[in-house]
Amino acid sequence: MTEIIRSLADLTGRYDAVFCDLWGCLHNGKAAFPAAVAALQGFRATGGKVVLLTNAPRPKSSVIKQLDALGVPRDVWDIVVTSGDAAQMAMLTGAVGRKVHHIGAPKDEVFFTDFAEDIAAFATTQPPITRVPLNEAEGIVCTGLFDDMTETPDDYRAALLMGKTLGLPMLCANPDIIVDLGDKRLYCAGALAQAYEAMGGATLYFGKPHPPIYDLARRRLADAGASADPQILCIGDGISTDIQGGISEGLDTLFITGGLEAAQFGADVETPDAGKLAAWLTSRQLSATFAMGRLR
Repeated sequence: MTEIIRSLADLTGRYDAVFCDLWGCLHNGKAAFPAAVAALQGFRATGGKVVLLTNAPRPKSSVIKQLDALGVPRDVWDIVVTSGDAAQMAMLTGAVGRKVHHIGAPKDEVFFTDFAEDIAAFATTQPPITRVPLNEAEGIVCTGLFDDMTETPDDYRAALLMGKTLGLPMLCANPDIIVDLGDKRLYCAGALAQAYEAMGGATLYFGKPHPPIYDLARRRLADAGASADPQILCIGDGISTDIQGGISEGLDTLFITGGLEAAQFGADVETPDAGKLAAWLTSRQLSATFAMGRLR
């Protein structure tokens, strides 16, 4: 049964590291959450490692710049691991071919040019990846919608149908379906991948809840000096990404109920209704180890 806790400090001494989601937990796309910042700083002050584990389709350097712009202090985290990092590694191996068609926003162009140190070293050993029109491609790399402020997956129906007809596999660099930018709900790459699968297209995922991003996070955690078998807590507001991913990895989880699913658990966002939470988790056939309204 999921235990509702008051703060991350309630778990002091139980975990060596946290894998913490960003959007909905640490910030809302417009500003950092002060209580979440303080909670992670406090965890690090007790000797814990904070791994920011995000389904952002861009490399970690791009996400770090975004965090700086949102006012997230550098002492909040030790390591950043993105779905974009894990997807880059797969792309470089030729997972969807070496001639690829990109579906995504201009802000995602760095996916093809900016690699973290461990991935850059690997890139030098691989043949080049070439971006081409859809009708010349061996596969599709999807980092998101071109304009997520105005578009929906319906705007991509023709392109997705063409890709499916051509038999092109899709590499999805962000399995998230939706995200909240302040009060506005936006579609992510996962929504396009979901639509592609519904048409019968083949899709490969590299972010939460799928194993590659966790494998990369563990490698970077070990490189940062973590113990051989650290006790890890996964924190997030995405039940089918953060929580499902943690469960699949055999890790404890902390469900932030005040994020994407805030409307499900009563009027007080900070204090989820225990009965509503239990019923909702049962309906999803999932059970987080812990829950709290907002990360604090």
